[in-house]
Amino acid sequence: MATAVGGAPSPEANRAGNPPLPSRPSPPPPSSSSSSSSSSSSSSSSSARRPAMALRRLLIAAALAAAAAPPHPAAGFYLPGLAPVNFCEAGKEKAECRSGIELFVNRLDSVESVLPYEYTAFDFCQAEGKKRPSENLGQVLFGERIEPSPYRFTFNKKETCKSVCTKTYDTTKTEDKQKLDFLKKSMLLNYQHHWIVDNMPVTWCYDVEDGQRFCNPGFPIGCYITEDGRPKDACVINSEFHEKDTFYIFNHVDIIIYYHVVENEALGARLVAAKLEPKSYKHTHPDNPDCSGVPMDISNKANGEVKIAYTYSVSFQEEKSIRWASRWDYILESMPHTHIQWFSIMNSLVIVLFLSGMVAMIMLRTLHKDIARYNQMDSTEDAQEEFGWKLVHGDIFRPPRKGMLLSVFLGSGTQILIMTFVTLFFACLGFLSPANRGALMTCAVVLWVLLGTPAGYVAARFYKSFGGEKWKTNVLLTSFLCPGIVFADFFIMNLILWGEGSSAAIPFGTLVAILALWFCISVPLTFIGAYFGFKKNAIEHPVRTNQIPRQIPEQSFYTKPLPGIIMGGILPFGCIFIQLFFILNSIWSHQMYYMFGFLFLVFIILVITCSEATILLCYFHLCAEDYHWQWRSFLTSGFTAVYFLIYAIHYFFSKLQITGTASTILYFGYTMIMVLIFFLFTGTIGFFACFWFVTKIYSVVKVD
Repeated sequence: MATAVGGAPSPEANRAGNPPLPSRPSPPPPSSSSSSSSSSSSSSSSSARRPAMALRRLLIAAALAAAAAPPHPAAGFYLPGLAPVNFCEAGKEKAECRSGIELFVNRLDSVESVLPYEYTAFDFCQAEGKKRPSENLGQVLFGERIEPSPYRFTFNKKETCKSVCTKTYDTTKTEDKQKLDFLKKSMLLNYQHHWIVDNMPVTWCYDVEDGQRFCNPGFPIGCYITEDGRPKDACVINSEFHEKDTFYIFNHVDIIIYYHVVENEALGARLVAAKLEPKSYKHTHPDNPDCSGVPMDISNKANGEVKIAYTYSVSFQEEKSIRWASRWDYILESMPHTHIQWFSIMNSLVIVLFLSGMVAMIMLRTLHKDIARYNQMDSTEDAQEEFGWKLVHGDIFRPPRKGMLLSVFLGSGTQILIMTFVTLFFACLGFLSPANRGALMTCAVVLWVLLGTPAGYVAARFYKSFGGEKWKTNVLLTSFLCPGIVFADFFIMNLILWGEGSSAAIPFGTLVAILALWFCISVPLTFIGAYFGFKKNAIEHPVRTNQIPRQIPEQSFYTKPLPGIIMGGILPFGCIFIQLFFILNSIWSHQMYYMFGFLFLVFIILVITCSEATILLCYFHLCAEDYHWQWRSFLTSGFTAVYFLIYAIHYFFSKLQITGTASTILYFGYTMIMVLIFFLFTGTIGFFACFWFVTKIYSVVKVD
């Protein structure tokens, strides 16, 4: 999510998640990207007249909201959080500034494949004897593989058509043919380079159809002209790319590095942008290149020797209008779909708040009248005529079936809920920005490990209140059930990545480190939390539970469990699906995600909406004298995860261009992890809201 990178799809299949592509003419113009999303919201059911009418009103309003919700979200804000590096010209180096500028290379990825590869997997020019920079846990988990490159610059020193290296392939040799075939395959799938200068992505900027300038934080290895002469991907930028069934490799880059002079000139200058333009040249004299002539073409049926010379040119330009602290802005502002009017954001917010307010109004008006009426019944004759939710006061806190499993889910859900809140809060403040690579995932993992104590405590408290006595089983399941499922899925996906030779495969040492964090820190903390949870007295309920369970009357269609659960997840999903579109784009289409301010707001709205939708449905079921609210409240809001899954399937088939069995398995494997986490997260919100609601209403009502 916080990782930077971008892909460019083919112009004829430019789908909603992908960056726009330059179009046919020689210099860079246009093609564009499109986006579409739609929304739906709804809630609830009842058996009594008033709840039924309220439900109908809510469903109508939800349908109207679904039609009115805008398709676009808004851009958030970005705060960089790293110390600047000062640069000065050669011969003027000081302790405060340096003259050498290093260029680092990251993994290469594609919008047509889930499998990224590290730079060294390709036969490009390599840096000899340079130490690889260390990476944090988040970077490793995200699959980032930053390595030194053979490209080195001196500040403010212009260089033209400088040779880096020359690669020669003899197609009669098996090893050379395999290297060349891998290079061709990567160009066919539009794999993208990702270069870094001073922790800034080196961008490829070009104009698009709407007159705006798009800056892609990556550039393609090359492109392909099909057998029928149709240019794919970046081949549209140059009319000289016209040979059928031929690959064109971008073996030359023109780099411009922009700098801003520090107010105190003694400190030198700071880099504020790095842009490049990929080009293709067939150098006739690789040892003395002139960067002119015809493009470097590689026929798909090439035989004999193929020689590729890699070159670059670099120049420097002072930029007075860009400050170091805002140097990422030009990238973020040019990202697709981020030029969204604030009106659209407010429109979404108003719709969600309107629906939430309506749910709250229905609940408060109806419930207030019920409580007042029940408390006025002081005669024995009136007491005999009790009806509605007061009738089930003797069964409302009866322990649920499978209380062990529910308590374990609540413990894990609490862990995820707190982790999400704290992570988004820090991200909202700018500490986990794209510039701080890997910080988002590192923060989330560390928080999850340290939050074992509340997980164990919550699971133990509720399990004890459900009358459970197998405390050892409870704490073991809390420690291992949900994390174990996630790790097993993750490990299987990692085996596939290992088998495919992808850089996204987690190294064995990192897997051991993750297991050590889990077993040596998270599990003991969970046991500590469970110890204190079991040591405390069971939760006291405001009413006593009868020894004999009350018979539940036959339910109408709307108050049966399944319809209510299905309807209960629609409204919360309507709050998040716009942000979900952008989050999935950042993961699978390799785009930056930085709208954490708006995401935090959506998170708060999601919590409120899950709570209110669950409380509303809980009230309808209690009015229908169905007191099995525990699992139903968890599943009602948890069903939002099912809509998440449905949307992810829709996104895969309608927005992505992923091909290959391995990539498809990886997509759905990682999606299932996200769905499980989201299920526990939303289900826990619904249960806690309903538990508070039930405790509150039965504590203010007079019960004999």
